Amino acid sequence: MSKLNLTGKELRAIGYPEGPVISVAMNIMRKAYKYESKADALNRLKQILETPENFVTDEVLGNIAQQLLPKPRDIEGAEISLNQTGISFNVFGQEHIEEGAMHQMYQAAKLPVAVAGALMPDAHSGYGLPIGGVLATDNAVIPYGVGVDIGCRMCLSIFDLNPKDLLDREAFFARELGEATLFGSGAQFDNAANDEVMDNPLFYEMPLLKNLHGRAWKQLGTSGSGNHFAEFGVVNITEKDEVAGVEAGTYIGFLTHSGSRALGAHIANHYTRLAISKRRLPQEAKNLAWLGLDEQEGMEYWLAMNLAGDYASACHHVIHNKIAKQLGREPVKIVENHHNFAWKEILDGKEVIVHRKGATPAGKEVLGIIPGSMTADGFIVKGKGEVAAVNSASHGAGRRMSRSRAIQSVTDKEFRDELKKFGVKLLGGGLDESPFAYKDIHTVMQSQKALVDIIGTFTPKIVKMDGASHRSWKKKNVE
Repeated sequence: MSKLNLTGKELRAIGYPEGPVISVAMNIMRKAYKYESKADALNRLKQILETPENFVTDEVLGNIAQQLLPKPRDIEGAEISLNQTGISFNVFGQEHIEEGAMHQMYQAAKLPVAVAGALMPDAHSGYGLPIGGVLATDNAVIPYGVGVDIGCRMCLSIFDLNPKDLLDREAFFARELGEATLFGSGAQFDNAANDEVMDNPLFYEMPLLKNLHGRAWKQLGTSGSGNHFAEFGVVNITEKDEVAGVEAGTYIGFLTHSGSRALGAHIANHYTRLAISKRRLPQEAKNLAWLGLDEQEGMEYWLAMNLAGDYASACHHVIHNKIAKQLGREPVKIVENHHNFAWKEILDGKEVIVHRKGATPAGKEVLGIIPGSMTADGFIVKGKGEVAAVNSASHGAGRRMSRSRAIQSVTDKEFRDELKKFGVKLLGGGLDESPFAYKDIHTVMQSQKALVDIIGTFTPKIVKMDGASHRSWKKKNVE
């Protein structure tokens, strides 16, 4: 088998900027993925370029991501010290949370603008605020407290159809998954869908957004890479809930997980650079730099962030409308929620900005979706409005392995056997997203009984994700 050979010209052609990142990327790929095909290697590099935040803690690919993340340009503001002690915050399921995530949350708690915080039981290290971190601030918004994939969200359509159809007509449902959306960091439609979000005047008033409008339109209704998915499964409602309004019984569910695509990534990185240039924080906390909502840059980010959230929602609705049309009926209920966003909320009688980076809103009687893995149940939940958690809950099971570690430690056979054990048909996907890479969702849910009530479950049966062969650890199979 020939070894991988990449050139700087090829990396620049997929969007890599001039600079050290090109040589760093080529060296890492040649060493760690030397038996991967060129097409698969370039696809992997596109994913890192699109969302470097998702790879920054990866043992192998993290060095490439670090080169791509925003760095300060001209330092304008005065140096800012962190508070010595910081605000107190509650941790749910602490025994299952890695030290790195705890350290990142302690750093965030020391910010002068921090008001309240909490760490969810699925937490793991991220960039800036940890994944699973919740932070309320005083009149300030932290771009990396929201994350690169602004408005990353869940959307579940519940159809009054017999779940037995998923097995009897598996080929039909698999085909519809394949036609409803495109996966991958650079995925675009030749013929774009339409939605009123694309007519938002901000696209014509803000130069950054104006330059992103064309690409955003072509990506409307597409899905991302990594842990993003579209899947059919079985919804089980144990008893009717007044808020959900769905009768007890079993249904076919269609569940999607994705965000704001390239639009959100560009907004996040642009305004993070501005925030870092205005707030000279200590090196270990620089990615927690904030923008005040009384500053022009802060208000620009706030408007752009909300547009990206609306865009992410529209992407899901485009996909779900296609599925409903093909199934020939409207869903009896749609449940959806962001989990990478910032909201204006009232806490202790005062308006604050609540950042939920990989956390689900769980205010009193607020509905949401907390997925498991490609084989584990997800949960339809209703928030209890627990102030100790800043009205939040986990956004999933949470990773227990980095992508590289999962690829190196899980064999293709183990992966296939696990899918067979749970009766899951996988279209795409790979070892880096295997069930073994995630915490036990039931343990996570047990740790947040005080935060949400469970009103139903979603059991995956036909799962579509990005990737396939390029995420197998080919090196193991040839050496």
